Amino acid sequence: ARGCRAHRSAGGALVANVLRNGSVLLQWGLRHWGPPPPRPSAALRGFALNCSWDGTYTRFPCDSVELGAACRDYLLAEAHGSVRYRLCLQPRYAPPRPAPPAQCVEFRVEPAAMRDIVVAMTAVGGSICVMLVFICLLVAYITENLMSPRGGHAAAAARR
Repeated sequence: ARGCRAHRSAGGALVANVLRNGSVLLQWGLRHWGPPPPRPSAALRGFALNCSWDGTYTRFPCDSVELGAACRDYLLAEAHGSVRYRLCLQPRYAPPRPAPPAQCVEFRVEPAAMRDIVVAMTAVGGSICVMLVFICLLVAYITENLMSPRGGHAAAAARR
């Protein structure tokens, strides 16, 4: 419970469990979508899952995923931190039963602060190391080719 925050859809059928490791476990049940179909021919065929972030339709691993009728959960691994997600799940029934409205849940994944700090520090440290290597090579070049007094005299003496 401490490593997870649960967000429910308005109808209560869909729950997004946002985990500390940056993944999201979606779980759902059919009882919140209304009564079961009256005829077996109108049986559940599966589910359609769609994602968006910050109101702009975007492609994620769960974009337009078709799930089987037996599915009751889906793992969205490595969700991006500080992004507002909106996930909608809609059951698909065989005709003539129309599909009920989608259940949607909105949530924000908190950034993994320590991971972001480590990535930033590694990038800065790597840049500093590269600059130091270039400075050392430049100093070595200047010292060897421009500052050496015998380099110019030795070449002139060798030509005589």
